[in-house]
Amino acid sequence: MFPEICRIGGVAVYSYGLMLALAVVVCSFFLSRDAKKMLGLEQEEVLDLVFWTILAGIVGARVFYIILNLKFFIEDPKEIFMLQHGGLAFQGGLIFGILAAVWIILRKGWPFWKTADVIAPYLALGHAIGRIGCFLNGCCYGKSVAWGIYFPVHEAHLHPTQLYASALLLIIYVLLKKFQKVGLPAGAVFSLYLMLASVKRIGVEFFRADHEALFWGLSVFQWVSIGVFISGAILWFYLKGKHVSDHNDR
Repeated sequence: MFPEICRIGGVAVYSYGLMLALAVVVCSFFLSRDAKKMLGLEQEEVLDLVFWTILAGIVGARVFYIILNLKFFIEDPKEIFMLQHGGLAFQGGLIFGILAAVWIILRKGWPFWKTADVIAPYLALGHAIGRIGCFLNGCCYGKSVAWGIYFPVHEAHLHPTQLYASALLLIIYVLLKKFQKVGLPAGAVFSLYLMLASVKRIGVEFFRADHEALFWGLSVFQWVSIGVFISGAILWFYLKGKHVSDHNDR
């Protein structure tokens, strides 16, 4: 679509990178506000968390994508560093990002599950904004369909799967913000994020054309998402059971 937005002094501004930067700025601002109000954390503390989580997430997303497309990167190693061309696998970013966030939260002694609940909606919002970058870049593309959007880079009318994902992630963001207000056990909002985001990915993947089926007609991303969904469901029932048990003990 529009991989390159413009050039400033001979330096290209890529749509993919621009939307990633916008996602970071927007989510950092609102997350800092919520963390101050809900957890009493200062902006500097939140920005430190955001920086290391995003850095780990980008590294993890890129590593996972490279592993899944190893033949391509072996043939053209310089593409490993061409992030402006796209190529971040969300599941890898989620895993690495969560590991980095867990380390920071535990090291700082913040209330773990409450902090995870505050962060969860902005994982969805940031991902939604990032998918717009995928749309403009032409990556993460869908299957051919007559009524689809024409992508010059693919010379075909395709399902705008990037927009499907972005819209669903925005819905997830709104739902998670509402769930924050209904008095769920600490950690429940984060577990809901894992389940809802996984269902979204499993569904959208059926319309994508950039991944081959692994087995049983499902891609590797769908199988990983199934694993994430199961993890989220286990966490949900564990936290719910723990909440009931703690309530009964009072």
